[in-house]
Amino acid sequence: MEDFPDEPQITFKSFETEGPNSAVLKINFTDGDGDIGLSEADTLPPFCPEECDYYYNLLCEYYEKQDGEWVIFDDLAAPFYYRVPIVEPSGQNPTLEGEIHIDLNAYYITGTGYDTCRMSVKLIDRSLNESNEVFTRTYTKPN
Repeated sequence: MEDFPDEPQITFKSFETEGPNSAVLKINFTDGDGDIGLSEADTLPPFCPEECDYYYNLLCEYYEKQDGEWVIFDDLAAPFYYRVPIVEPSGQNPTLEGEIHIDLNAYYITGTGYDTCRMSVKLIDRSLNESNEVFTRTYTKPN
């Protein structure tokens, strides 16, 4: 039996573009107490959709390299935030280990004048434990 911390831990696996408007991001995760994911019914505080900070449990932040510095776009009208569904541990062991695939229908912001990008990723479990932060590989916007 593996012994993982109760806080989720993630590692970057891959970021693959699929044409000019989509990409797939993959991360690996572990969680010692097995509370990864949210159900559709998780809409009461702290998971409510309007004013709560934890409606989304997978946060991808978009960065562009501007004049040699990484600049985060944290005020996007449609942020790269997602709700990972509940992952059930099997058997008596509550630990979880797996892979998450995120389909990005858009993976860059147009019209900024810069072409070098990356994303950071963080996972939050139902106990509101935040994972470490990982970054995708650097990628270039399509022409």
